[in-house]
Amino acid sequence: MKTQETKELTHAEEQVMQALWAVGQGYANEIVAAMAEPKPAYNTILTIVRILEKKGYVDHETFNRANRYYPLVSREEYSGQMLGRLARNYFGSSFRSMVSFLVDRKDVSIEDLDTLIKEVEK
Repeated sequence: MKTQETKELTHAEEQVMQALWAVGQGYANEIVAAMAEPKPAYNTILTIVRILEKKGYVDHETFNRANRYYPLVSREEYSGQMLGRLARNYFGSSFRSMVSFLVDRKDVSIEDLDTLIKEVEK
């Protein structure tokens, strides 16, 4: 899924992906355990994981009739695509406009920007 744009996730799907990214790979009960309270039902997780498989985010290996799930899309890849989508949809594809918006709202400080610039220049 590296070259094509990923399909946007629902809030529930993102929560499951966050848990799966946190565990790296795991059985449904491990995914549930990695989720915040209130934890969704086990069967709900299985349903969402099946949807994520259809969307191309997750795959599984079967061991003794139990499926161990693993992400096909990294957190970084998904984050980058969602930031790109946000920039396209709300800031005319301009990351500069997006960062300017965050600075204007005081969500990012000038000091943060200076630190980022120094890191990029390295």
